[in-house]
Amino acid sequence: MITAGVITISDKGARGEREDISGKEIIRLIKDIPATVIEYEIIPDETDIIFRKLIELVDKKKIDLVITTGGTGVSPRDVTPDATLKVIEKEVPGMAEAMRRESTSKTPYGMISRAVVGIRKQSLIVNLPGSPGAVKENLSVILPALKHTIEKIKGDESDCAV
Repeated sequence: MITAGVITISDKGARGEREDISGKEIIRLIKDIPATVIEYEIIPDETDIIFRKLIELVDKKKIDLVITTGGTGVSPRDVTPDATLKVIEKEVPGMAEAMRRESTSKTPYGMISRAVVGIRKQSLIVNLPGSPGAVKENLSVILPALKHTIEKIKGDESDCAV
């Protein structure tokens, strides 16, 4: 069973001013991997807080899959990819590209996503946009590859042929 952490990054959500529909959508979707969510939190759009939370989930709690939602755009407070880039050891650009391609097929605004997917130690970190619709679109594209990706990160030497 894959362990997962879901982090919603939202100033309003962290202050209790907005319901977190996107985080709940992630939790619903990843059950099919199958994954068990052992950590869920809403935090503000602050680089240092995001950085520390990612380190905690990967280094201390050894969670296999960490998915963030929010803060992937170009607004001044959108800092999730910046914090993620400070944490990861390797990028997985194909996943981020696939998510952007899917989003751009629905709206031209999909191309301004700065979402990052990467590896730290034996964990996969995925940034998703903040809207529930974009969460579903983006996560649905990479969902079929998540289990295999995590197995490979953990050292599975079997062939990748489908």
